[in-house]
Amino acid sequence: MGYKDIQLGLTFDHVWEILEKDSAFGFRGDRDVSLLPTEERVLIETSGSAFFERCWFQFYEDKLYSIVLNIDTDRMDYFSMFKTFSQKYGEPNSLNPSKSEWKNDSVILSLEKPLTVKYLDVKVFNELQDISEKATSAEDYLRKRFLESF
Repeated sequence: MGYKDIQLGLTFDHVWEILEKDSAFGFRGDRDVSLLPTEERVLIETSGSAFFERCWFQFYEDKLYSIVLNIDTDRMDYFSMFKTFSQKYGEPNSLNPSKSEWKNDSVILSLEKPLTVKYLDVKVFNELQDISEKATSAEDYLRKRFLESF
């Protein structure tokens, strides 16, 4: 699942090639790529053209696991997107005033107000949360031990 040819699970190099060829994105190559400081994560942040304002593509272990697309609200509206997603994916699993979510065992697709579309690989997200919780627990333990030393 993803936007056009950019699908969750693709490699960094594959997404790079797609972004270079797709005029919907203002991809500028290396200038748009950042190495995040932990857990082998890479981020591509690019401006958009046409309907996109900004777009983010996050990778973990060289696989795309998160796509965030901010859509220009002067050119598109939430209701049109909601209607399109509902026709394609059925009724959302959760709905509240700020966002709608469609979920299955592998992907969460959210449509958030004012107008952001997010695709998230559930398995990778859960793995990263576990890593984060373990790191936080270890840090809390070290902090506690440090305070006890006084």
